[in-house]
Amino acid sequence: MSLTLLDFYKAIEDTSARMLAAAHMADWDEVVRLEGACAVLIEQLRERGNGIDLSAEERAEKHRIMMTILRHDAQIRHLAEPFIEELGQQLGQTAPSQLH
Repeated sequence: MSLTLLDFYKAIEDTSARMLAAAHMADWDEVVRLEGACAVLIEQLRERGNGIDLSAEERAEKHRIMMTILRHDAQIRHLAEPFIEELGQQLGQTAPSQLH
């Protein structure tokens, strides 16, 4: 079975949903593990996506998926802020906003 570009986008979307679920449970080890899985999928997408044109319908689906991934990412970041702040305090660092 050959995977299409949209299959990769859907796999990334699914993984980001699982990351969000793990973040809701404050399972940061799982979030990091899934983030690594996303990175692998993104790299595979880049390797296979060069020069491939999507139809208008496929572009619309890609857009929907990307918007969902961005929403998941924003929610994960929001859930992670207290954890990052606490970690920074434990390490004797300043507020996370000053780390960026």
